[in-house]
Amino acid sequence: MRGFAYVLTLLVVIGLAFWAYRETHLTQQSEAELRSLQREISALREALDVQRAEWAYLNRPQRLRELVELNFDRLELVAFGGEHFGRVEQIAYPPKPLPALSRPIDVIGTHDEAAE
Repeated sequence: MRGFAYVLTLLVVIGLAFWAYRETHLTQQSEAELRSLQREISALREALDVQRAEWAYLNRPQRLRELVELNFDRLELVAFGGEHFGRVEQIAYPPKPLPALSRPIDVIGTHDEAAE
């Protein structure tokens, strides 16, 4: 009986060791994948920062003014000023919707009574 207990204990220890090894290996794989994703996110953020800097450089007001002047014959762009805005009174708002009928009105009997 004692031999059986030793064999059973040995099998349990081997099983636990295998399980622990497998979990360690899976954890290391997950950590490696996490590091890879963090590097990718960092590279994408850096690329986004570069694109934002390029966008700001290309949209400098002085550069845009020069482009407008160079292409005025073709595009006929003019400076945007306060006179290009309208007044609030000029806005055509949509008409207000009619309220929904809450109950029908009986009009059959009222016409005859009013005539008498």
